[in-house]
Amino acid sequence: MSNPWALYDNLIDAIDASAKVSDYQVGNIWTRVTADDGTSGVAMTTDVRTRPSISTESLIGRPLREAAMLVRSWNLAEAGIGVAAINAWHNHPGRIPSCGYRFPENTEGTEGAFDTYAELVQGKKVATIGHFRFIENRFEGVGELCIIERRPRDNDYPDTASEYILPEQDFVFITGSTLVNKTLPRLLELSQDAYVVLTGPSSTMSPILYDYGVNGLSGLVCTNPEHLTEILRGTGRGFPSAAGTMVDFAKVKPEL
Repeated sequence: MSNPWALYDNLIDAIDASAKVSDYQVGNIWTRVTADDGTSGVAMTTDVRTRPSISTESLIGRPLREAAMLVRSWNLAEAGIGVAAINAWHNHPGRIPSCGYRFPENTEGTEGAFDTYAELVQGKKVATIGHFRFIENRFEGVGELCIIERRPRDNDYPDTASEYILPEQDFVFITGSTLVNKTLPRLLELSQDAYVVLTGPSSTMSPILYDYGVNGLSGLVCTNPEHLTEILRGTGRGFPSAAGTMVDFAKVKPEL
């Protein structure tokens, strides 16, 4: 990808210039930004603060687009605010239909993409960027499963293996938190011969990502911002998906 920033810039440019930030919150695990229309976006909090922050003032009342530009920060905790702001615009119930084919809603759990694609990946070579919960059970029956993780557990591959493993895969499932640490553009480049799904609460639900090699989107549409706030504070139970609906879209309906 000749300009990895282009992916981010196009997502930011799609945000209405009149949209404002009404509230935001950086938790230990998740970050939330709420727009003035009441829509909340989330992103994983990446506690890497070795570089100084771009913004030193409150973002409340500032343009949502301005908050989204923080994704360019190499203070990754601040970059999480940027991704959450991007998601506060794109992951709006009224905008997600533009993402194309919508899979039927999953009733078996919150890990939508893995249940949605369980039949499609049978016998295929599959890699995941991120060690998702219960992934081995959900993808039982795949031809080969490679789990690539920045903090690898037993049997995981370190993230440096991406350069070697991804070009050989049939399916690649990428955590949306790669938007925060800015590895996504390179991972998409490496996965250009695979069917790629961006998944998790940090994922941006926008057809713009189809132009960069994503085939499927699985992300969070927040329908209960109050509960999301409680989850981030630690006073409410659950994963961010408990405050909304995990939805699955594809550029076109995949065939078995």
